[in-house]
Amino acid sequence: MRYKQALINLSLAIGIIILLNVLMHSRIGNFPLYTRFDLTEDQRFTLTPATTSLLRNLDEVVFVKVLLQGDFPAGYKRLQESVEDMLLDFQSENALITYQYEDPLAGNTEQVNTRKKQLAELGVLPVSLNVRENGERSQKLTYPYAIFYYKGRSIPVNFLENQIPGVPPDVILNKAVTLLEYKFIHAIQQLKQSTKPTILFLDGHGESLPAETADLENSLRETFNTGRIVLDSVVAIDSTVKTLIISSPKTTFSDKDKFKIDQYVMQGGRILFLVDKIAIHLDSLRRGEYLPNERILNIDDLLFKYGVRLQPNLLLDMQSSVIPLATGQVGNAPQFEYFRYPYHLVVIPNSNHPAVKNIGPINMQFAGGIDTVATKYRVKKTVLLQTSAESRYQFLPLRMNFDFMRYPLDEKLFNKGPQSVALLLEGTFSSLFENRLSANMLSSLQNQGSPFVGKSPETKIMVISDADLIRNRIDKQTGKIIPAGYNEFEKYTFSNKDFLLNALEYLSDDEGIIAARGKDIKLRLLNTTKIKEEKIKWQIINLLLPLVLITLGGLLFHFIRQRRYQ
Repeated sequence: MRYKQALINLSLAIGIIILLNVLMHSRIGNFPLYTRFDLTEDQRFTLTPATTSLLRNLDEVVFVKVLLQGDFPAGYKRLQESVEDMLLDFQSENALITYQYEDPLAGNTEQVNTRKKQLAELGVLPVSLNVRENGERSQKLTYPYAIFYYKGRSIPVNFLENQIPGVPPDVILNKAVTLLEYKFIHAIQQLKQSTKPTILFLDGHGESLPAETADLENSLRETFNTGRIVLDSVVAIDSTVKTLIISSPKTTFSDKDKFKIDQYVMQGGRILFLVDKIAIHLDSLRRGEYLPNERILNIDDLLFKYGVRLQPNLLLDMQSSVIPLATGQVGNAPQFEYFRYPYHLVVIPNSNHPAVKNIGPINMQFAGGIDTVATKYRVKKTVLLQTSAESRYQFLPLRMNFDFMRYPLDEKLFNKGPQSVALLLEGTFSSLFENRLSANMLSSLQNQGSPFVGKSPETKIMVISDADLIRNRIDKQTGKIIPAGYNEFEKYTFSNKDFLLNALEYLSDDEGIIAARGKDIKLRLLNTTKIKEEKIKWQIINLLLPLVLITLGGLLFHFIRQRRYQ
């Protein structure tokens, strides 16, 4: 009887385990019945709410072809495993996510070359790795990409970020792992969009020329429709415009122009301001002593109403990029040396905000300070970029030349602490023209059939105190676009464009997808020196300790059994 009851209990326990296992792997439609618990400190296996929401709203299969195949060093192996983990996380939210691996370098020479050509047409190019095998270094090609397919469309995703001089490869690969969720869900978001949102550049006040913003616009067109708008040619800025870019204005804004901008914001429009408060350029200084002037743009009151004030000053930072200066002459040829130029700031983002998270150094030239001011309604003000702690500022009037570069910079003077150079405003804004509508403005609204709006819905504005941030140059010999952020003296491309792309995506994002950029997966590196020193000790412990524990366990069991049955 006791044996029969035990058999029934065992059968019941096995049945419950099987039922639980079935339920844990069951779905209703494409959605799982089970849940998971992420016990990691950095929540690396938890998807952001926006990612989860978008995945659950998929209505067709998203097929992912992963090209990162082969045997790799440890860092790339971790990236390879993280890619699969992320795809499994996506699949756990919706079974319509499917994927497979493909090695583009597999097959005979003709097949590989054909595949390389097809991938190059998609912008997918191989990366060369240094691999050590049998004590010898060799070069190995790999494709750190995945291609996402949805409803007949495709988008390639590059896992890797730009290399940053002086940053260890392990840190760069960890950054790539951190950004996988964002890159994957951003690709799916782009594939889902039936129409692209619109971003417009303002013209008519001496703003940046199309040739100067060509690099940024080319990248924006992958996600947005772009164009130009002149305020004199429109009655109002269309509220369907996702974001308006006001970049490097040089002439005065009329009240009529400001009214159109203001009512666009009051309708929920977003704006990115890139404004040089002081008119100065490096070429101006090469002609001799220069007295920079403040630009009279007539938008100070508009910005003040929204919560910021651009200071009429120039920032200097010990953390800066170099410029060449003539130090002598050999024959008829001048000799140049490179010197740190404190007006050309190197800004390293240290905010956890998704607009700047995981962004490399940014190069800014002749930037000014930004202050915040109180607003009528609640506006959240977030500093996105600021100078280093070793900074200072100079107000006008100011005589500028290169004479001070003959002497070492006095670090004691750089004691003003971090200064804000990029600020994000989020909230409800009040109109500059509240209680001060002119008859012409009122007539214009009546002709449009639109009421005056004095209070905006929740919206966003970003202000950057350096218009050169957006500018790319054109190679005079080839006519090709030189990337925005490329510093010809440093021979390095700063992350100016990456920052602007993130900023515009954040301003234009209604779904919150960019929040995935804010994830922070900590890199826990082993101490290689300690590993070498204690290698033998830990090998002995790992080999002998289990044997000792098993032996002691056996002796204890034998002792207890002997005591019980004596």
